[in-house]
Amino acid sequence: MFRHGHYGVALVLYAPVGCALLALGDPTAALAGGAGALWLTMLPDWDTWLPLVSHRGPTHTLPFVALVAGLAWAVTGGVAETAGIARPVGPLSLPTFAAGIAALALLAHLAADLLTPMGVAVLWPATGHRYTASVTTADSTAWNYGLFALGVFATAVAASLGAALFANDLAATPLVGASLGPA
Repeated sequence: MFRHGHYGVALVLYAPVGCALLALGDPTAALAGGAGALWLTMLPDWDTWLPLVSHRGPTHTLPFVALVAGLAWAVTGGVAETAGIARPVGPLSLPTFAAGIAALALLAHLAADLLTPMGVAVLWPATGHRYTASVTTADSTAWNYGLFALGVFATAVAASLGAALFANDLAATPLVGASLGPA
C-alpha cells in the first residue's frame, strides 16, 4: 500500500480506541493517540532508506512491532518519570498507552501490506513465509484512496459516537450538591 492506504487502515483500527477515550472523557488522549498512530504507521517503510535492509523485510514483522512498542513504553516511562508525569490514560498508564498506540500503528501497516500480492513475512525470523490476502496491488489508486476514505469515515463515526456516549454519561450522572429546584 501507499501512504494514503496505510493512513486509512491506521484510522480504521484506531477508531474504536479513540471512541472509547472520548466516551471516557479524555479527548486529549484520543487526539494524541490518533496523531501518534498516524505518525508511526509509516515507520516500517523507513526500510527503503536503510542500506542492507530489504523492503518488507525485518521492519515488517511482529518482532519489529514488539521492539518498537517496547521502546515506546521505555522512552515514555522514562520521560514521564523525569518530568514527574503520572497521568493515566483511561485505565492504562501513560507508557502502556504509548506502547499500545505504537503496536496498533505498526500492525495497521502490516495489515495494509497483507492486502497486496507481495504480502509480508510477519513471523520472520521463525519463518520467511510471506502472508498475503492478495486483494489489490500496492499502487492501486482506488484502494489507497478508498481505504483512506474508509478511515476518515470510521474516525468521524467514532468521534461522534464517543462524544455522544460521554454526553449521555454526563447527563445520567447526578451532580454532587446540585439542586434541582428552589429550596
